Amino acid sequence: MMATPTSIEPPPERRPRRSRTRTALALGMAGLLASAGVTALTGTAEAASTLGAAAAEKGRYFGAAVAANHLGEAPYASTLNTEFNSVTPENEMKWDATERTRGSFTFGSADQIVNHAQSRGMKVRGHTLVWHSQLPSWVAGLGTADLRSAMNNHITQVMQRYKGKIHSWDVVNEAFQDGNSGARRSSPFQDKLGNGFIEEAFRTARAADPAAKLCYNDYNTDGVNAKSNAVYNLVRDFKSRGVPIDCVGFQSHFNSASPVPSDYQANLQRFAALGVDVQITELDIEGSGTAQANNYGNVVRACLAVSRCTGITVWGVTDKYSWRASGTPLLFDGNYAKKPAYGAVLSALGGSQRRLYGDVQQGRGVE
Repeated sequence: MMATPTSIEPPPERRPRRSRTRTALALGMAGLLASAGVTALTGTAEAASTLGAAAAEKGRYFGAAVAANHLGEAPYASTLNTEFNSVTPENEMKWDATERTRGSFTFGSADQIVNHAQSRGMKVRGHTLVWHSQLPSWVAGLGTADLRSAMNNHITQVMQRYKGKIHSWDVVNEAFQDGNSGARRSSPFQDKLGNGFIEEAFRTARAADPAAKLCYNDYNTDGVNAKSNAVYNLVRDFKSRGVPIDCVGFQSHFNSASPVPSDYQANLQRFAALGVDVQITELDIEGSGTAQANNYGNVVRACLAVSRCTGITVWGVTDKYSWRASGTPLLFDGNYAKKPAYGAVLSALGGSQRRLYGDVQQGRGVE
């Protein structure tokens, strides 16, 4: 969701030297802010001042889920363009959006998001190819042979449309049940094609775009539990047999009833140790103030501590368009003001809010 996301700092030999006057002015401004009760965030003068730029300095991306129908809203597009360096179409690449009628594909809204991202140098995550939800009704009515053909054709057609433009695809989404069984979820694919459908989907995806990272994506797998163990065993099996899988996505939807688990980092690390990248794909944390900020900061630090955690995507730009809007789970409020959670994330990434004084002047608040 945003404008050119990162401004690349010139190498040290090309950076203008600070004059004593500028240094004095800067110190004076710091004193004014301190006397006003404003504490500046730590960071050097050269530290990145946006989420995407700060993440890039750590070798990661920081993205947002994007809805095409909001790109025409100036504050939405401006926040997206300024702060993020990766996008995920929120709904526009799902089966009901791209193939509502069998064999007839529509890509207008997905194209809009991809074109917006590419024109600004952003990465794009593809979401999602095979999922039990948001399926057009005709899929469930197919027999086994037709369903296999339709699944493989859908994967191939959608991936080839965006070949070379998508860095990671959620090939299969949410294939395991919640609870303690570790069992597969009932779906047309599971019920008619059996356990092999996930492997078949990944092999088809590899053939469709060999350069794209292929991910399995799920929720409630953030800590070590029966569901994450089932996914872990799947990935371990795939890696041992040469089934193409490159990454595992952790949705990371948190609230007071489902908090950030204490073993979050350790869980990410055990998957990474299998030889796959891990990505935080749909992050949102309900709450407000310091508690929400601390949780966001902890998630970011966990990712940074795992070398194969390659990026973070928050599931939306602004609270007002969140799928959990009443829980105010994102980094920008309904007026696009930065929340304390934004400051915590930027600080965890090693960035600095260099526009802090302007934010105070314009009444946007201090994080």
